[in-house]
Amino acid sequence: MTVIRRPRAGLTRHRPWPLCRQCSGVALDMGSARTRAWVAGRGVVLDVPTVTFPGAAAVYPIRRGSIVDTQGTARMLDRLLGHRLPRLARPLVVVTAPVLDGYAYRTEARTAVEVLRPRSVLTVPSARAVALAAGADLSRPLLVVDIGAHLTEVVLLVDGAVFDARRTALGTGDIGDATPSSEIGDAVADMTTSMLRQDRTSLTVDALGRGPLLAGGGALRPDITCHLTGRLHVPLRAVPAPHTAAVRGAAKLLQAAHCHPSTTGTDPPDRHPR
Repeated sequence: MTVIRRPRAGLTRHRPWPLCRQCSGVALDMGSARTRAWVAGRGVVLDVPTVTFPGAAAVYPIRRGSIVDTQGTARMLDRLLGHRLPRLARPLVVVTAPVLDGYAYRTEARTAVEVLRPRSVLTVPSARAVALAAGADLSRPLLVVDIGAHLTEVVLLVDGAVFDARRTALGTGDIGDATPSSEIGDAVADMTTSMLRQDRTSLTVDALGRGPLLAGGGALRPDITCHLTGRLHVPLRAVPAPHTAAVRGAAKLLQAAHCHPSTTGTDPPDRHPR
């Protein structure tokens, strides 16, 4: 998790959302097909196409896990959230990011999010956000399979941190005559097998034995999940509402970070005054 901190003077006491009126917050999950946002205090998840309209034609600023049009992404966020935040708000923002090539994504995402005038920006790997949404036990190895519209990731989490990861530029949006749904299941099985072969520990085996945690729109496709179960020979555990799992996990992190001094820019009270 990466934090950008903007200092604030003085000591501020925060109350849980929605009671806190001193600050606002946004959790974001920006994919190539859909962008989802959770706005603190409202308890709603916005779910809209990832598209902007700089002119007569539609432009898609995010493609297969990469932000290809930063200014277009900023325009989209302004259109989506600008009128939903309090006037002159400096929100705390949590953004999910793909595990692989995440540095480039995080850099562009931070630039795009500046349109919201954030006081702090945190980034979290999508796989960890999914695990948080599921309430998974992160003290044990966990395999997260996130099947999106144009990107699929298989991530091994150990103690909540990314230990190994694989990805393929393939998702539910690619399914058609030339790409059967079984190809996605085969890709996930191949990536998992690659992890098993390269892991000199028992972590991947232990995580696979628990059953992979399945998220993304692909978790709602029985044709994908049944084929994948047959390939891996283990039960799959789908996250409730798997298509919004990442943004809900980011919202949990946002709520936890809300009162933390590292994001509020305040000093904790002195527990041992002189």
